[in-house]
Amino acid sequence: METPLIVIAAITVLGLLYVTLPIFMDYFRRYNRKRVVHCPEAGILTEIDIDARRAAFFSLFGKARLKVADCLLWPWKKNCNQRCLK
Repeated sequence: METPLIVIAAITVLGLLYVTLPIFMDYFRRYNRKRVVHCPEAGILTEIDIDARRAAFFSLFGKARLKVADCLLWPWKKNCNQRCLK
């Protein structure tokens, strides 16, 4: 009786991976690049990196939650409110 349940669970997991992995990779590639944005706090252009893994993961469940992973203005503006992502 355990064998059919294991097979069903394996098929379900493989199906989920088959669907979610390409979506995850698409969003990861979309967010995994440097971007030049206007910093509203400093009033200048700067280059940022977005946390691509986090954005891709939350994109699977709805809207991506963007967070700056690195910025050229850091460490001076390390604790900014990241309004440049809007």
